[in-house]
Amino acid sequence: MTAPARTLTRRELLVLAWPVILANAAVPLLGLADTAVIGNFGSLEDLGAIAFGAVIFSFVYWTFGFLRMSTTGFVAQAAGARDEPEVRATLWRALLLGAALGVGLLLLQWPIGQTALWLLDGSPDVEAVTANYFRIRIWGAPAALALFALMGALIGLRRTRLLLFAQVFLNGLNIILDVYFAGVLGWGAEGVALGTALAEWITLVVVGVIVLRLLRARHADDEALFPLARIMDRVRLRGLLSANVDIMLRTLLLVFSFAWFIRQSAVFGDDILAANHILLQFISFAAFFLDGYAFVVEALVGEAVGARDQSAFDIAVRRSTELAGATSILLALGIALLGEVTIAALTVHEPVRMAAADMLPWAALYVLVSFAAFQLDGIFIGATRTRAMRNASAFSVLVFLPLAWWLMTLLGSHGLWLAFIAYVCARALGLGFYYPELRRSI
Repeated sequence: MTAPARTLTRRELLVLAWPVILANAAVPLLGLADTAVIGNFGSLEDLGAIAFGAVIFSFVYWTFGFLRMSTTGFVAQAAGARDEPEVRATLWRALLLGAALGVGLLLLQWPIGQTALWLLDGSPDVEAVTANYFRIRIWGAPAALALFALMGALIGLRRTRLLLFAQVFLNGLNIILDVYFAGVLGWGAEGVALGTALAEWITLVVVGVIVLRLLRARHADDEALFPLARIMDRVRLRGLLSANVDIMLRTLLLVFSFAWFIRQSAVFGDDILAANHILLQFISFAAFFLDGYAFVVEALVGEAVGARDQSAFDIAVRRSTELAGATSILLALGIALLGEVTIAALTVHEPVRMAAADMLPWAALYVLVSFAAFQLDGIFIGATRTRAMRNASAFSVLVFLPLAWWLMTLLGSHGLWLAFIAYVCARALGLGFYYPELRRSI
């Protein structure tokens, strides 16, 4: 039995966090594997289609990432309140919502695909292959969204090692199927799409069985394993939908901010655009670690809120934030000391190397201060205070855009980075404004 939050040590927090960190790190490996398979066995059109497809499905799945987040918060709160029927009902609600959204994506696949191709504006050959890729892979969407709910439940129940297994199984199976369909059979991008869709459905079955067995092991109450009356409770359904809308808006604002940063980078020329793309990879790498602590604090805060235990809440927040802060210092130092060597390994273009090295300190500073936003996101997700998350995201965008316009006119690309750092600080400040009220409410 896992220790309650009020007795968790920093070592125990690390034990909970490391599987999440490894699970996060496994995600980009799939993209690298797909690129390697197509790069060796496919055509240029296939490679372009894989790139376009990754953009399309990343946006779609990011948009529906609220299924993972809200499930974590509500499951953790029910577990903290020792309300096992509600733990099960929360998961079933999320699965039903994920299934409904997945079917909606299937029904709307034509307008979604056409709009995406219009926005990406590739060559006719690449667009034709991308369209085929999209039409095949979209059939995995219901399974992918259901997996969000299952993984959210595993985090909420602090079963992070099972989360790692689920992610490694999904990606490992995906790679095997992609190599077989795209490499051995020579089906190119369409083979990658088929492999991904099949991997999502197979993983859903495997992880679904694991979670079902977990719920049965926890089932010591008188209510049914599928408590229909609770699942369809209107008040709880409205709460779930409201939380999900808030998180979706927050996520869209986050995606918009990063996309706008990339767009403005292009204003300064191709060299700056490429340099900033490389530096964003450093930030993404750091996010694997910082998200690990954020995911853990989601579960611990949710439990504390469900148990109405302010002491457990304070301990979870303090200890996880100490570890996240220390990790961000190490990551920032690593970027500052090893960044130029890494940049040289990632590109042979000297102007890009020079530009990236020139702006490297900004990337290190971003990572150093960003842990606060990650931690507060985790705290508010665990507490399901999603309106505050939405408002804080809107505030940070309102800070970012005019500040970037002003600083870019004064400092050029350095001004853009300074505004980007102010943006992540504004995210933390916006949530920090609501934090005292959240703590008092427990």
